[in-house]
Amino acid sequence: MGRFTYEGQTHADLDDRALAHLQMVISNKLRRGEPFYFTWKDDPSVGHGRTAVWVHPACNMVFSYHGSRRPPLNRLWIDALSQLANTPAGLRLVPEPTTTVEMQIDGDGVGQ
Repeated sequence: MGRFTYEGQTHADLDDRALAHLQMVISNKLRRGEPFYFTWKDDPSVGHGRTAVWVHPACNMVFSYHGSRRPPLNRLWIDALSQLANTPAGLRLVPEPTTTVEMQIDGDGVGQ
């Protein structure tokens, strides 16, 4: 189980595979200078609500992974998440499509 930490205080615990896909989408949006909302369901231990954060180039984010290996990325899932990030409601985690189109990642973490 990985963790997305926002501004050193707010966090979401996520599967490493999901976290890797979110990291790709978030980094691509910020690289293009496109701020957006990111929303997730809170862990039942802190209630059953949800958290929404405004993601922008100046915010502090940390992507912490439980495993040491980078999971393979599914281009279709990245496309689906990217489309959501471009809506007024913003990015939220949706289930991975059953069809997989794996991406090759170069040494800089950029998808090919």
